[in-house]
Amino acid sequence: MEIIIQPTQQAATDVAARLIARLLIAKPHAVIGLATGSTPLSLYQSLISMNLDWSQATTFNLDEYIGLPREHPQSYHSFMWENLFKHINIRKENIHLPDGNATDIPQFCEDYENHILAAGGIDLQVLGIGTDGHIGFNEPTSSLASRTRIKTLTKQTCIDNARFFGSEEAVPKHVITMGIGTIMEARQNLLLAFGSHKARAIAEAVEGPITSIHPASILQMHPAVKVCLDDAAAGQLQRADYFRWVYENKPQWQMI
Repeated sequence: MEIIIQPTQQAATDVAARLIARLLIAKPHAVIGLATGSTPLSLYQSLISMNLDWSQATTFNLDEYIGLPREHPQSYHSFMWENLFKHINIRKENIHLPDGNATDIPQFCEDYENHILAAGGIDLQVLGIGTDGHIGFNEPTSSLASRTRIKTLTKQTCIDNARFFGSEEAVPKHVITMGIGTIMEARQNLLLAFGSHKARAIAEAVEGPITSIHPASILQMHPAVKVCLDDAAAGQLQRADYFRWVYENKPQWQMI
């Protein structure tokens, strides 16, 4: 796990964008897992500005609300098209988004896993982190071996997402999410977190014990994870100075 601390959100985002750009240039047919929410917005804006070639790339999204129409402004289908897909040259048939309106949710989830396998697996998965440590919508106590499935959101997640819907009551209570086991099979994971409200979650994920109560902590077991943070999100890391020193003194060929 490499912890990359930058002074600002934009500086941390730039590191993440360069990592994805490097992958797309080296492997034009890369399979990239994508996240939604406020955290990756600046990443997608940076990627759009880079004018990368996405024509051979394939994407899989982490999650989606169940029962929300695709055209709803807060559906992740709408989010991805508005904030990334319509601005890049990716082929529509190469975009995979969980279908929160599938008639058979368990079968859809099984099919989604099979589509990831058929694509050759995910080369790089973009992740955010919830204030309670969830990744995707894998809430606390999620199985660390879980696969794509239906999940019920916790009250805390509904509170956190209420700002997007106008009230806590309007937040859908059920979602489809990739499982932690699915996320852990990605060849690389790229976790982004910004702001002091994420500092405790990051400290527990990076420096705390591995536990299902804090799902992001399982990333400590992944062989290739980069965590891009601004100073505020790194504010509770006990080893922050060490992480900064390591990144600043990497050999030139390892720099991002």
